[in-house]
Amino acid sequence: QVQLVESGGGLVQAGGSLRLSCAASGRTFSASAMGWFRQPPGKEREFVAAMGWSGNSADYADSVKGRFTISRDNAKNTVYLQMNSLKPEDTAVYYCVGSRFPFRRSDPIAYDYWGQGTQVTVSS
Repeated sequence: QVQLVESGGGLVQAGGSLRLSCAASGRTFSASAMGWFRQPPGKEREFVAAMGWSGNSADYADSVKGRFTISRDNAKNTVYLQMNSLKPEDTAVYYCVGSRFPFRRSDPIAYDYWGQGTQVTVSS
């Protein structure tokens, strides 16, 4: 059974930082794209960041460019999201995702595996 388990969420003041981690088990993702989506309260789920299998390049939502950085450690089957300069509008449940395919996509339909989510709350 494939599992993606997020950690690192919490409450932080605006301008602060958090680092989310996502540990995968049950399947290796070293040849697959991984990424992050989020769902703000009362809104639809939205793309945040994604990285292809090699980890050489990434895509970001315009709203997080320059503030968030996605990275991965294929040896640990883990993906990370470093979030800096957090804003209240970043408040959301953050979901880790994994694909069966190697290339990054911003479309949620491209991802077959989803974590349970971790809450990030940014206070003003």
